[in-house]
Amino acid sequence: MDRRKFLQTAALTTAAYPLARSASAEERVRGKAEHVISIWLGGGMGAGDTFDPKRVGDPTKKRAGSYYPSIETSVSGVRLCEHFPKLAPLMDRVTAVRTVHHHVIDEHAAATNFMHTGRPVSGTVTYPSLGSIISHEKGPLSDDAPPYVLIGYPNVTRGPGFLGARYGYLYLTDTNQGPVGLSRPDAIAGDRQSRRQSILANLRQLQESRSDQSLQDYEDAIDMSLRLSGPAFNRSFHLDEEPSDLRNRYGGEFGQRCLLSRRLVQQGVRFIEVSHNLNFLNGTGWDVHNAGILQQHTLIRELDSAVSTLISDLEEKNLLDKTLIVITTEFGRPPEFDSGGGRGHQGTAFACVLAGGGLRHQGAYGVTDELGKKIVSDPVSVPDFFATIHASLGIDYAKYLYDGDRPVPVTDMGRPINALFPKAS
Repeated sequence: MDRRKFLQTAALTTAAYPLARSASAEERVRGKAEHVISIWLGGGMGAGDTFDPKRVGDPTKKRAGSYYPSIETSVSGVRLCEHFPKLAPLMDRVTAVRTVHHHVIDEHAAATNFMHTGRPVSGTVTYPSLGSIISHEKGPLSDDAPPYVLIGYPNVTRGPGFLGARYGYLYLTDTNQGPVGLSRPDAIAGDRQSRRQSILANLRQLQESRSDQSLQDYEDAIDMSLRLSGPAFNRSFHLDEEPSDLRNRYGGEFGQRCLLSRRLVQQGVRFIEVSHNLNFLNGTGWDVHNAGILQQHTLIRELDSAVSTLISDLEEKNLLDKTLIVITTEFGRPPEFDSGGGRGHQGTAFACVLAGGGLRHQGAYGVTDELGKKIVSDPVSVPDFFATIHASLGIDYAKYLYDGDRPVPVTDMGRPINALFPKAS
């Protein structure tokens, strides 16, 4: 090709590119959900013992397989572990994605980072978490609510990365009270608080205008904190306003976290992460090496009570189609038993769960082999799973964010599970 033909071809390609992008954008699936409640099972939930049961194994004889028998659900052909009796009748509102996979080293910190950002740890870029991206793209639904709340302990993997402090999380660890930093001391009366805010406003007028975006982000965070310190937002944490029978159905501390997440949805919070790695139940959380597996069923039963009640509660309040419930974990567990009767780590095939959110649920998506070690059909990468979440909220999962002048794709080129979206009429 001579120089003239090369330039002609390049010009035609450049002209056609926006049209191709436009046509592609029109074909992208878009849901209508407004909120996400993301339940994090820290430690590594084994799919074979929960949402992708197989033949029953025997740790004493080192026979690989599930730890528990399975039960039928409301979806024909979809079975769950026997410790999900409350969730089983609701599986027509749920899809257990059984073929999620990644090749991150099977180590907790690295895998936790990957399952929150959709990317491996980088030495040059601090990537934003899923919650921060959704906060950035959608914002809160109310001026009396933050866009992103973390119910659990803070961690950089949940943070805003290069998006800046404005898209970080508000966190709390106790469901009995709101965030301590937003609770005004009793000694500070309303008029005194007003005087303090007036002084802050005067100081801001005296300072020179700043062009540094990071400083402006912190100013915005201060303003949001002041708004949220009032009674409108803090009333979300008054769980005693709920009927006692409903609170009992949700269950213990984890269940109360799920109940609080529903109240935060009603307040206008866009993304809530609820942590369930509560080690006091079985001593190890979901990290069931060795003897930790002996009490794993207590975790599963607690998850069953809380999630089934959350689904029913949201549905009764006409919020289920508007709220996508997501259950994730850093990796799964192999079907073989370790020397202590527990299980190791497996990232090449594991399960994550979606419920509600206006999706076309089918109980389960994707097939693994007879022991759950290998994916047989419909593999779903972590970027694909994230793209499904973004698409459910109407976020363009193919767009780019920018770290300075460096373009960063929202989902590392993920593609949503199209089968879960209602077909256009």
